[in-house]
Amino acid sequence: MARPRLPFEFLIALRFLREGRMQTALILLGVTGGVAVIVFLSQLISQLQATIIDRVLGSQAHVVVRPLEEANQRARTDPQFATIIEPRAQRLRSVDQWEAVVRLAESQPRVVAVSPVVSGPAFAVRGRASKSVALVGVDPDRYRRIVKMDTYMTRGAFQVEGTGAIIGIELAKDLGVGVGDKLFLRAAGGRDELLHITGLFDIGNKDLNRRWVFTTMKLAQSLLDLPGGVSNIDVTVADIFDAKEVAERLQAASGLTVESWMTTNSQLLAALRNQSVSNNLIRSFVIVIVALGISSVLVVSVVQKQKEIGILRAMGTSSNRIMGVFLLQGALVGFVGALSGVALAWGLLNFFSTIYRSGDGAPIFQPELDPAIALSAAGIALLVGLVAALIPARRAAKMDPVQAIRA
Repeated sequence: MARPRLPFEFLIALRFLREGRMQTALILLGVTGGVAVIVFLSQLISQLQATIIDRVLGSQAHVVVRPLEEANQRARTDPQFATIIEPRAQRLRSVDQWEAVVRLAESQPRVVAVSPVVSGPAFAVRGRASKSVALVGVDPDRYRRIVKMDTYMTRGAFQVEGTGAIIGIELAKDLGVGVGDKLFLRAAGGRDELLHITGLFDIGNKDLNRRWVFTTMKLAQSLLDLPGGVSNIDVTVADIFDAKEVAERLQAASGLTVESWMTTNSQLLAALRNQSVSNNLIRSFVIVIVALGISSVLVVSVVQKQKEIGILRAMGTSSNRIMGVFLLQGALVGFVGALSGVALAWGLLNFFSTIYRSGDGAPIFQPELDPAIALSAAGIALLVGLVAALIPARRAAKMDPVQAIRA
């Protein structure tokens, strides 16, 4: 049975690449390095951004609905001057018709979780020790969809009922208490309650570990003198970058104060955008450098192979087939360089993940390779190889066979 023969253009392209081994090796190294840089940096920045977002937003809602700010109006005695608006003294207020607002938020597209919350200042007292804390009354089933508290629990479960309370490990150290102990809580309005500690959490933030005290909504409403009300409504969206749009829709529909994390963490948002811009700039420069490398090497190859090209043309090879030979060279270099570049990037991710670690010893990023990033980088390398080979391919195709043979 006859073996299948490779196409003419493919055979010639392979022969030209083999004959110029040094040039082929250099251009492959360039493409491999370019693809490795693109994949490595893209994967690294993507994981670092995900880590930063998880640490910053892992303990807060994407969108928060609050009551409108109150203000006093005071008119000047001089009628020529406008009325002055002065802010009122801070006081805890409930979100107006919060049950309807919860239903409104749940009906919004791209919203995945909604949790009413009762929060306010209080003092935790144990013997002579007293600490200022933030009392947070929640429905555990709803709230764990906003903040993944189950993953932060070090003792007990994230479940509160009656006079049970869940506190952070730093507050437990400060007061010298643990699970099963009692804690006296006095709210700013003078109401107090003896709580039973049923669990400890470590959210990865010492300030929150020292301040948050979780109780039932009913108990928090009683202590904070907010009967039947909630101080804010927390919302989580499917894509964190949809938060601003969801917040604007909720504010327009409810008339309340609605803030997204993109407003309250504007510096974080700016940092994430700058990282993405830097990554895109680096990728662009790498692509241009790789394209120039492929094109320059193939231009040299055209000059070196002009006699062979002239002979092929004299034998009846069409200009389109000659062009196809050099386009195939660019495509082959791009394809092989893409495969080796992805493999090199995978090795770099594994190597550097063992070196760079956070303060607690955990890896800053995991040696994971996103198939989408790898495929896009490989596609870019293949496309760049073809585009870079276009100019030398057209030059080779336009050669006059007689002049090429005499050269």
